[in-house]
Amino acid sequence: MSVPFYVSPEQIIKDKADYARKGIARGRSVAVLQYTDGILFVAENPSRALHKVSEIYDRIAFAAVGKYNEFENLRVAGIRLADLRGYSFDRRDVTVRNLANAYAQTLGTIFTETSKPYEVEIVVAEVGDESSADQMYRLTFDGSVADEHGYVVMGGSAENISNYLEEQYTEGLDLAPATRLAVSALGHDGEEAREISSEQLEVAVLDRKRSQTRKFQRVTAQRLATLLGDDTGGKGKKK
Repeated sequence: MSVPFYVSPEQIIKDKADYARKGIARGRSVAVLQYTDGILFVAENPSRALHKVSEIYDRIAFAAVGKYNEFENLRVAGIRLADLRGYSFDRRDVTVRNLANAYAQTLGTIFTETSKPYEVEIVVAEVGDESSADQMYRLTFDGSVADEHGYVVMGGSAENISNYLEEQYTEGLDLAPATRLAVSALGHDGEEAREISSEQLEVAVLDRKRSQTRKFQRVTAQRLATLLGDDTGGKGKKK
């Protein structure tokens, strides 16, 4: 009689985590930054059909890296949840905190109860009436949640990009310098800096100054070229 093969629960969890991290690291990075009038999303994404950054609700947006079909499922589920809550109660009852909690439960359940974890990392953000009321939550493949401030980077060489932003980012940046800083940071993902053209970027904002109820807006190619072409200087002061 053969002895059943045994793997400890700790080893199973470790293997799942390593598998998910490797999948996420293969994706191109996304940077999310607070700026004076809202929250900026910059993704290295040459595709014009498959978005990494999307609107969820009036003041809430979603950014993700990893396996597209998996984070697309999460995005659609988030929209349905937000729409249902807004319709059943009030639009003001739809908050990014509730959405982050729902995503955390979903990702945690998938990680612990299925053989294959989601290879995704997401950020959900909500723009407030003032910058102090802005909220950003980063969720990892196992359902862990982190409340982020200032900036957050996911995917690819996130550590290198985060180190660059730690040195260069400062609060109170306008949109143009914040955009240039984010693009420059995405280019510092290796030993040598590289230039990223506007055609390789997906850029959007949650703009608190918009008169519409919906604060999400994609940055068009023409506007992005203007933002990146401004030579007034894109680096913030060091902390």
